[in-house]
Amino acid sequence: MGALIYFIFCLFNKKRRKEKTKWMILGASILAFVIFGVLTPTGSEKTASGEKTEQVSSQEHRATQVKKGKTSSSRRNKSTKKEYSNKQESIRKAQLAKKKDQSRVQQQNRASNKELAALEFKGTQTINVNNGVPTFSETGMSTKNGSWEKYGELDSLNRATFAEAMLSQATMPKPGEKRESISDVTPTGWKNKRISSGYLYNRSHLIGWALSAENDNWRNLITGTRQLNSPEMLCFEMDTKAYLEQSSTNYVRYSVTPIFRGNELLARGVHMMARSVGDNKISFNVFIFNVQDGVKLNYADGSSNVSGAAYTGQTPNSDSYKAANNDQVQQNEQTQQNDEQNMRVYVTPTGDKYHTHPHGRGHFTPTTLKDAKASGLQPCKICNPPS
Repeated sequence: MGALIYFIFCLFNKKRRKEKTKWMILGASILAFVIFGVLTPTGSEKTASGEKTEQVSSQEHRATQVKKGKTSSSRRNKSTKKEYSNKQESIRKAQLAKKKDQSRVQQQNRASNKELAALEFKGTQTINVNNGVPTFSETGMSTKNGSWEKYGELDSLNRATFAEAMLSQATMPKPGEKRESISDVTPTGWKNKRISSGYLYNRSHLIGWALSAENDNWRNLITGTRQLNSPEMLCFEMDTKAYLEQSSTNYVRYSVTPIFRGNELLARGVHMMARSVGDNKISFNVFIFNVQDGVKLNYADGSSNVSGAAYTGQTPNSDSYKAANNDQVQQNEQTQQNDEQNMRVYVTPTGDKYHTHPHGRGHFTPTTLKDAKASGLQPCKICNPPS
């Protein structure tokens, strides 16, 4: 700007400056003017600059707010995560305590069942286990899931293993429901035959039909003597049935385990436990020997010989058993006889024997025991079907 003023002064000054100097001053003035114009911001640039400043300030404000929000959210998340972690830890501890409780009871029962398998019958068919006190775990007595039934898988020898349940009216047969035939089931040790009092063996339910409505469930059936089935097991089943019929809110934790010794196919007996939920109206823990008056049993395969030994067990005397015994026994007898007669056996077109299963040469076809006997066929002496 100073150079420009000096140039104008030179134009009007009588003492003219040298021509070369004058134009150098003009060029410097123009150059200074251009530089000044470039470096000086316009009004729009100033406005844009102001807006940019405001935007930056706004962004910084929002960033501050977001940061505060993130901090607050982080605190909430940490609190939520801590609560969730505490809840998960409580659940884990509860599950661990439940597993320990169940493991303790299972170990106790396994030890007890091992001892039971070693027992020899000495005249009393039903004996108390653990002084008659059931050993169910606290979690095992819970009714949170309502009533339920669980039957163990058959073992490698095809033997039933256990039956566990939380019984109620929901597990019992519906009014008017009739028991179906179970004659197609052939449990291990099934070498049945007639004795003076009828058939030696019954297909014995671990959990009776009157409590479970289970029919031909292989996992719930074993070969049991008539005395095991009735009156011994029946008296406990009738007590339980009578209790459940009193109210739809009554529950009974129930357990039956067949006790085998080694690889024997005929159970030495059954370990039965039950306890009503919320009271002790139903409470028992017993072992019932699988024996029959006057018969010597071979537990290895279920074969037998009449020995003449006298049965010295005690007849149950519970009130509910006495009230229901006669009708129930008669019903059981009739059902067992029907099952025997409808039992599936196998015959060949030219053979004179009937069999429990196809074996040897020939074309085997199924028929009923009743029809096989009506045709004059005799029981096979190898597979030893009922006679």
